[in-house]
Amino acid sequence: MRIRLVATTAVAAGALTALSAVPAQAAEYDSALKIRGIQYDAPGRDSNRCSGGNTAEEYLTIKNYSRSTTVNLKGYVVKDAAGNKFTFTASHTLQPGDYVKLRGGNGSDSDARNVVYRDNCNFMWNNDKDTIYVYKPSGSRADVHSYTRSGSDPDRNGYITFHG
Repeated sequence: MRIRLVATTAVAAGALTALSAVPAQAAEYDSALKIRGIQYDAPGRDSNRCSGGNTAEEYLTIKNYSRSTTVNLKGYVVKDAAGNKFTFTASHTLQPGDYVKLRGGNGSDSDARNVVYRDNCNFMWNNDKDTIYVYKPSGSRADVHSYTRSGSDPDRNGYITFHG
């Protein structure tokens, strides 16, 4: 009986070790806000010119997956693996089931069109691989996902869906 208990304990410890080794992108965070998808590679040839460029075609879709909670994005932060970041400085309210597209480039933010512009004409997301972090105003993580062009985008269209 004691040998079986020791073996069971060793198996349980191994399972806990395996669980703690799960990559960050597989973690589920206690947050209504999640990354729905990303257009990490803007269609066409990349051009980060403010006039005539296509950085606005690169976007991150963030959705409120709550059934009853309204979320104000003010204070939320979006980062990439290199530390490039965008902070939502204005109030932008997402009702349950609502979403926002965080686009590159310059433009007019609009609740009606569900869009916020980064007011930066540089591309934020790498075309080969990157990690996307979303942080709550408290600093705790709301969601994180990593992608690679070869492993995450089988049709190679530059768009990946994370949460349906």
